[in-house]
Amino acid sequence: MRVMVLEDDPELGPVIAAQLRDAGFAVDLARTLAEADLKLSVNRYDCVVADRSVPDGDSVTLLAAHRRAGSTLPFLLLTALDAVSDRVAGFEHGADDYLVKPFAFAELVVRVRALCRREQPARPSVLRAGDLELDLPRRRVTRAGVLLSLSAKEFAVLELLMLRAGEVVTRSELIESCWDEASEPMSNVVDVLIGQLRRRLGPPDPIATVRGVGYRLGGDA
Repeated sequence: MRVMVLEDDPELGPVIAAQLRDAGFAVDLARTLAEADLKLSVNRYDCVVADRSVPDGDSVTLLAAHRRAGSTLPFLLLTALDAVSDRVAGFEHGADDYLVKPFAFAELVVRVRALCRREQPARPSVLRAGDLELDLPRRRVTRAGVLLSLSAKEFAVLELLMLRAGEVVTRSELIESCWDEASEPMSNVVDVLIGQLRRRLGPPDPIATVRGVGYRLGGDA
């Protein structure tokens, strides 16, 4: 799942992005409304986390503009404004959630994950493909009953492959869903990660390479 964070604080912004990446999200960071609006026009996101007060205005204006355009993209607003009237104004302009500073990063991660799930098609909380089992709520992966240790990025890639089990998932789809602007799409970042994931899963290899296109979970590897 890919998230955009709009936060102008030079210390807090990168920390929020790092915490969300550690939780398995791909994260793009914007520092102004103009930069955020540009990213929203060219990238597909599952959620936006926006500080209300940024140098070029109030994030509520960005939120309201996207709601008028018919966007249902979830917005979580961050703010030091804790008055009831401020929170009500945010919700009236279309905010999906509100978090007052200072906040616990663990709570932010849980709230973002819940908002991302709201936009996803209904799906089971446990995915199964062959002898692989991926438990989304507990962030656990087992193979033939053996618990595996996966990084957040490996988990994200495997989740997408299992959601599309039997189908070819292109490299560009993996990049769009599991990486952010900090990655280099033309590099071999996807191939390296798939190699790491194969080593984690062990033999027999459940991931088939479709040359020149991408990968498929289930099929002759």
